[in-house]
Amino acid sequence: MTYLKSFFKDTAIYGLGAVLPKVINFGLTAVVTSVFTTTQFSGQTQWFIYAGFINVLLTLGMETAFFRFFTREESQSQVVSTSFMMLLGTSLVFLLVSLSGSGAISGFLGFDNQVFFKILVTVTVLDTWVVIPFALLRVTGRPVRFMMVKLLNITVYATLVICFLWILPKTGLFWEAQKLGFTPDIIHLFYANLAASLITFIILAPEIMKMGWHWNRTIALKLYRYGWPVMIGGLAYMVNENLDKLWIPDLISEDANGIYSACYKLSVFMTLYITAFRMGAEPFFFRHASSADAKKKYVRIMSWFVAMGCIFIVGIVGFLDIIASVFLQKPEYRTGLFIVPVLLVANLFAGIYNNLSIWYKLTDKTQVGMALSIMGAFFTFISLWWLLPVLGLIGGAWATLITYFSMTVVSWLLGRKFFPVPYEWSKITIFVFLAGVFSFLSFYMFRGQYVYSLLFVAIMFLWTYLSLVKPSQKDILGAM
Repeated sequence: MTYLKSFFKDTAIYGLGAVLPKVINFGLTAVVTSVFTTTQFSGQTQWFIYAGFINVLLTLGMETAFFRFFTREESQSQVVSTSFMMLLGTSLVFLLVSLSGSGAISGFLGFDNQVFFKILVTVTVLDTWVVIPFALLRVTGRPVRFMMVKLLNITVYATLVICFLWILPKTGLFWEAQKLGFTPDIIHLFYANLAASLITFIILAPEIMKMGWHWNRTIALKLYRYGWPVMIGGLAYMVNENLDKLWIPDLISEDANGIYSACYKLSVFMTLYITAFRMGAEPFFFRHASSADAKKKYVRIMSWFVAMGCIFIVGIVGFLDIIASVFLQKPEYRTGLFIVPVLLVANLFAGIYNNLSIWYKLTDKTQVGMALSIMGAFFTFISLWWLLPVLGLIGGAWATLITYFSMTVVSWLLGRKFFPVPYEWSKITIFVFLAGVFSFLSFYMFRGQYVYSLLFVAIMFLWTYLSLVKPSQKDILGAM
């Protein structure tokens, strides 16, 4: 299974560069929840959601399009320069329009201070300018620089956040700051974000300068046609991920949204796993698309993805109270932990859907992916409208699960027609079933009894060995 070793190596290297910063950012939840009230936490969550939408809009689906055409076009340098120039031009126009109309736009979005909106826009533009340089590092095999720049970004951000929220208000060395009335505020998170993005852009400036300024209209049209459905799909994905956190303040309360948003972050462990997996999977899938046994490889990778994801779920739920006590510092935040098991399963299906999506990426049917994402956004809208008023916070979690499960099923049905891959659905179903049962038992019947938690995790590892490792060993011996 040489290809699996290669795949896991790529996933480990690039995944570490993408995931470790997210882990550090998640660790900052302990800092933020120790300082801000649930209402303040709700506010900062909504502001960063807006940043996410803007970021997806500005990147134009160009990262995926870049990977697709960099490996297909003879003039790779023109793919690099053209894709970067596309993002540079559109983001500059967006920056100028947004800053000139910042008063009206910030008021519409609910920003009391225009500075919030101006910083938010500037940060998203800076992040857009480094999309192609980061993609170039990945596709040309420069994992160390990729990882170091990513780590530098989050180190700057984390250092400034800790300084603003903990050191300046509490340390006697900075008594002048206290004397001047310094108190931690949401805007300090914005300042930290701006500094980190600016430094990242400066560090990647050498890569940008080497790209050249070669515009190729034909390549630009190919990139655009491939990328714009990906962008629309990305916007729909943002709706799937964040509409609950935009509605809960109005349908329930700001305090409830703060609790929900903080507990939602605990499901980030599954998101991190999916991100690490995707970082290795996407380039791998494209590289091996033309190989004779490509579909066999996709089958094995999907099975391993689900297996490890289910082990993560059982482990996280089994030790959820310990994890929450570390990252959710105030007790009121931990009153919403009941949403976490459902969200973990929902994110697992999001990962399965992401793996299934290779069929429309390889067949250049990105419009189908866009349609699936829009369908998911529709399911999210309907599910939240129906479940939030009836079930409260858990309704938001169930709406997320309904959305990703539906998208997975529909994508699988379409994939059978256009790009059939014989996934091991019987094994996958057993993994998901066991993860659901063990999570239920851990959270509702044996909560805090960690011997059972360890037992359930051990059973998951045993089933992984029996269903995936042992059959692979037989295949290898049979081929000898």
